[in-house]
Amino acid sequence: MRVPVVRFGDRAGAGRRDRVVGEEPLQIRLVAGPPGADGPRADVAITLRTPGHDFELAAGFLFAEGLLRARDDLIAIRYCTEVPAEQRYNVVHVHVRGDALPDLAKLERHFTVHSACGVCGKAHLDALEVRCDGPLPAGPQVPLPVLLGLPDGLRAGQALFDATGGLHAAGAFAPDGRALAVREDVGRHNAFDKLLGWALLGGVDLEGALACVSGRASYELLQKAVAGRFTVFAAVSAPSSLAIAVARRFGVTLAGFVRGGGCTVYAGAERVTEPTGRVPPRVA
Repeated sequence: MRVPVVRFGDRAGAGRRDRVVGEEPLQIRLVAGPPGADGPRADVAITLRTPGHDFELAAGFLFAEGLLRARDDLIAIRYCTEVPAEQRYNVVHVHVRGDALPDLAKLERHFTVHSACGVCGKAHLDALEVRCDGPLPAGPQVPLPVLLGLPDGLRAGQALFDATGGLHAAGAFAPDGRALAVREDVGRHNAFDKLLGWALLGGVDLEGALACVSGRASYELLQKAVAGRFTVFAAVSAPSSLAIAVARRFGVTLAGFVRGGGCTVYAGAERVTEPTGRVPPRVA
């Protein structure tokens, strides 16, 4: 959207219209059975997001939280038509197979409220291990130049950032560094959920793929990467201690500060090969 602004610095007090990032709430509602059936339903999340790729966001969120296991679990995703017209595109119904809803106790965001909610790290890791399929396979080796080039590949796919300067991004890349998909959002978790939803709805197998995000590496993002079976996670900023713990437990190569021709690898350095062919030592 465009808003009137006054720009200072180039021409004093110059008025113009600037494009800014949209931010609106999206309510995700889980419904058992097909559209038109009177199956049970539950509101499972409200997130502030940048409108666009809403169905991917809803599917990816539910997949990352363990409420969807595969594309076949889904019947349909649609916007709600039972709300006022101005809110119609802010409520999404996700219709799943069966006569009952999935076990909503799996919805980790019921207790992962924010970065300092008081739930211990071990509880997070144990809960994640129950939901996921164990450690990731060894996966392909990743040449260091490919790893270092991921932020540039991510940036090349950020069309909305070019227009607004105010969005996070998450991207999926092939082992050779080729971009598979990039998604943007005002929320970094939403951007990654959109990426997972893109893969789930499109039947794309991400196992062994590389992920790159525009900000820091948090626990929430690493647990989404594990759910998507990414073997490499690159962030242009720092990781948290719990993100490192997730990477080490599940066998993810975690690289932070990937910028300026260098990076710091916190887990899984044995997957990274230098141009000389040397493999760095394993991170203890």
